[in-house]
Amino acid sequence: MNIEYHLDGPKEAPMLVLANSLGTTWDMWQPQMAALTRDFNVLRYNPRGHGSTPLPSCELNLEILGRDVIALLDHLDVENASFCGISMGGLTGLWLARHYPARFRKMVVANTAARIGSEEAWLQRARQVREQGLSAVAAGSSARWFTPEFIRHAHPQVSRLVMQLSHGSAVGYAACCDVLAQADLHADAGRINLPLLVVAGEFDTITPLVQAQWLHQHIAKARLEVLPAAHLSNIACPEEFNTSVVNFLHT
Repeated sequence: MNIEYHLDGPKEAPMLVLANSLGTTWDMWQPQMAALTRDFNVLRYNPRGHGSTPLPSCELNLEILGRDVIALLDHLDVENASFCGISMGGLTGLWLARHYPARFRKMVVANTAARIGSEEAWLQRARQVREQGLSAVAAGSSARWFTPEFIRHAHPQVSRLVMQLSHGSAVGYAACCDVLAQADLHADAGRINLPLLVVAGEFDTITPLVQAQWLHQHIAKARLEVLPAAHLSNIACPEEFNTSVVNFLHT
């Protein structure tokens, strides 16, 4: 198994998989760990090109990101689990809900969309990172991830995330930008039949609220929860996020 992963919580408890956003590591879920490990065996992992997880030998795509999760479940001999992903991790979750519904009980997709951003914007960012490294992208990341008010009041937390991004793999980040440039699940939404919670940020400019509302309208068993946050709602509103996720998974 070449996917970097970590388990926390009671081994006999139901499994919950957590999937990070682009440019972050499993450390981004720290605000959730105390709440989620009470009732779940929590599996965190770093997707391709993040942390110590290598890129594949072939061109990366959304299917590979999704099949990596299935490979982890198979490796751990887990027949089915719940899933919570944010941004790119949420998009991975939507792909899994469409192609592997039998492997999941319930799914949370946060700050995501059937298509995140535009092809042109992602390809431009991939070129920028390949030519200049991650420093330029990292410099503006906090304004994309959080509201100005949160940045003012949570400086150490914000600074740590920006530092982790700047020290990440430029090659891996760019490869995932290429994935996001091509990934479009609009045609798949109506075929998703899993119980699904869509968590949106009221002030999210990367995956705006209207895109979460579209998912809510087009996925049969979807619920919608809107939090007063920008893109990383699990960090900006941890108590509200945790309550929403736990309540949904227990109903």
